[in-house]
Amino acid sequence: TGRAKVRWDPTQTGLGRVAGRIAALGYRPRLEAARAHRDRDLLMRLGVSAFAMANVMMFSAALYAGWFGTMDARFVTLFQWLSLALATPVAVWCAAPFFTGAWSGLRHGVLHMDLPIALAVAVLWGHGVLGTVVGFDTYLDSLTMLVTLLLAGRVLESGGRRRAAEAATSLAATVPTTARRVTPTSLEIVSTAELRPGDLVDVGIGEELPADGRVVGGEGMIRRALLTGESEPVAASAGDEVWAGTVLTEGAIRVEVSVPSGETMVQRMADELKRAADRSMAPGAGDRLAPWITAATLIMAAATFTAWYSFSALGTAVTTTVAVLVVACPCALALARPLSASAGLGAAARRGVLFRSGNALLTAATVDLVALDKTGTVTEGSSEVVRASDGALRIAAGLERFSRHPIAAAIVREAVRRGLALPTATQVKEEAGVGIEGIVDGTRWRIRRGRPGVILLERVNGTESWEIEYGDRLRAGSPDAIEALRGLGVEVVMLTGDEAGPAGRVAAECSHVDTQYGLTPEAKAERIREWRDAGRRVLFAGDGLNDGPALAEADVAVAMGSGATSSILAADAVVGVDSLETLASALRVSRTCLDAVQRNQRWSIAYNLVAVAAAAAGYVNPLVAAVLMPLSSGAVMFGAWRIEGRVRRSETAA
Repeated sequence: TGRAKVRWDPTQTGLGRVAGRIAALGYRPRLEAARAHRDRDLLMRLGVSAFAMANVMMFSAALYAGWFGTMDARFVTLFQWLSLALATPVAVWCAAPFFTGAWSGLRHGVLHMDLPIALAVAVLWGHGVLGTVVGFDTYLDSLTMLVTLLLAGRVLESGGRRRAAEAATSLAATVPTTARRVTPTSLEIVSTAELRPGDLVDVGIGEELPADGRVVGGEGMIRRALLTGESEPVAASAGDEVWAGTVLTEGAIRVEVSVPSGETMVQRMADELKRAADRSMAPGAGDRLAPWITAATLIMAAATFTAWYSFSALGTAVTTTVAVLVVACPCALALARPLSASAGLGAAARRGVLFRSGNALLTAATVDLVALDKTGTVTEGSSEVVRASDGALRIAAGLERFSRHPIAAAIVREAVRRGLALPTATQVKEEAGVGIEGIVDGTRWRIRRGRPGVILLERVNGTESWEIEYGDRLRAGSPDAIEALRGLGVEVVMLTGDEAGPAGRVAAECSHVDTQYGLTPEAKAERIREWRDAGRRVLFAGDGLNDGPALAEADVAVAMGSGATSSILAADAVVGVDSLETLASALRVSRTCLDAVQRNQRWSIAYNLVAVAAAAAGYVNPLVAAVLMPLSSGAVMFGAWRIEGRVRRSETAA
């Protein structure tokens, strides 16, 4: 069960269809429920850890202040026990995911970042228990801060797989749940799951096709934006191939089913999104360094214990070894990525791009090729008249003023914009897939389709003819956005399902951007897959349901905020403004953020080397350790805080 927000579409017919869609959107498989439960569990752990951290930090501040004053021993003991009471659930329950990850890695022979973190948490807590009982200083404030910040980073990273699965569910829900199957004597209403190849189904105006197949009777106009991204309906008649989920905007057709419901093109697109839901996150530099850090820490701790035990007492050897393990905790290294990513997420959001996770933001920094969907991304997805004389436009608007066709609406809209007086047409006759004709100013005129992107206005039984060119309305700022991306050293390619004519016009208006046209959704995904196999890092930006496979295949998937719900759910980032210009800003933010992560990681490695050497030599006492550990994390925080200023300077330089 779940909640579904239904967006009303005038092409929807019948309460049964709407109810079926609500049920499809609300259905949550067990896997999705498990993911949702895991996300809630992570948030609960973060909440408990954050509460404990805030209080333990206050107690620790009081204890540190007591070093320079005269704090009564009773209060020192009280604050230590209170700190231990608050830190224990953090170490035992809140940090459990890190212990689980470390154990899982060990079982599979892999040393990743969870192992040194789990080791540090265990040592910090054990040292805290001993210090509280015996009466020396503890590191419980560092423990709670470490766990809280790392959990916050995991919360930022979580949710991408669940959203992709939800996108697949909503995409599959675009296909109607019932169909009118033709019987030898009548019609019967059946579930689309019951349709088999060879069945015949009837589809009326305004309805969505229930299955992939071939038209065997009737004719009409079909809007295929769901699959191809084409903004205009196309004619369909006997012999033409059609697909489930597309909408019959005019006419009536009979379709012979060609594939079962589970093998339709829409279902294949949904399967691609489900596979994306199980795609593993890219490992960061910290994950790659973790095995070496872990091995070096354990070796150094063992060597320290052996050396001090050989020349000193057991107590000194234990204390020094604990100091090495505590100081070697990769706090700054582990925090470098999530803290910088959090700052970068905020900087990108202020520029109109909402990244789903820090992983997506940092991956965007490595992008060297940006692929843009045309319809609804580079363009607005609505038709406009590109070129027409006032005389031809006036006559065409008179004929089309009452038509529901999208091109007719564009003609009337352009005529009104030019201030032309619309004539009254008589004896108007419109034939789906063919054109419209009628009498204007005493003369019979006809409008029919010409070459792609052109309609013809002709005098019936005459020789006069005019062309009216139409196409997608270019989205404001698209040419500047493409130039800005090129200025960052990124190759830009436009992918579209449209034909060469309309695609070429848009490409010319966008500084002759490289364009590949006539691509199906699967072909777009295959093209991105080929680029990635060749070693390219690809960002794909799209807006429609048809862009699902390409979004799932790209290294970074970006959806337009005004686009289809499933594309937004499947994307790694959403453009929240009506412009592509923010993409270049987002890439600047991501590159600045990645640079900050790398700087912080270099700093943390240098800190660990010096601190571990000092601890092994016996120079790090509890006071020094208590100061060094927060300072190292504070340096990482300062580097993350500077990201916004560095981004602004890069924008000014650009």
